[in-house]
Amino acid sequence: MQDPFKGFNDDDQNNQNDNGPQGLPLPPNYATVVNPETGNMRIAKVGFSWTMFFFPPFPTIFRADWYNLLCIMGIELGSAMLLTMVLTPAQLTEFVAIGWPIVRCVLWGSLYNLMYFKHLFSRGFVPADVRSRDLLGRAHYWSQPKGKN
Repeated sequence: MQDPFKGFNDDDQNNQNDNGPQGLPLPPNYATVVNPETGNMRIAKVGFSWTMFFFPPFPTIFRADWYNLLCIMGIELGSAMLLTMVLTPAQLTEFVAIGWPIVRCVLWGSLYNLMYFKHLFSRGFVPADVRSRDLLGRAHYWSQPKGKN
């Protein structure tokens, strides 16, 4: 199969992009993680989540990431409760209409992929290949466990 990502941000001169599952090519900013115990594999983007920016909380639902969905809902509920105690009703109305959608989109767009990978790592997932390990390490999503080379 021809690589649709060839030539796009092509820093992969020697075809080091490793093929994903079933021989499909992966974009340069996607990492593959696998759970060695179950063989379960996940592929996700490393970096800013544009889908979470434009359509929160749908990425959590589509990935069946219920843990992070509940965490996000809890943080938003706690923030709403705090804001109702601190702001006057007029300020609260203005902030909810203008400020909160912007803050919410930037916050979850910036943090969601990190949260998703960290939760997978806590469940026993590890990078599936060297390219994914290096990509996750450069983005500070993954650090090599102590005592392993």
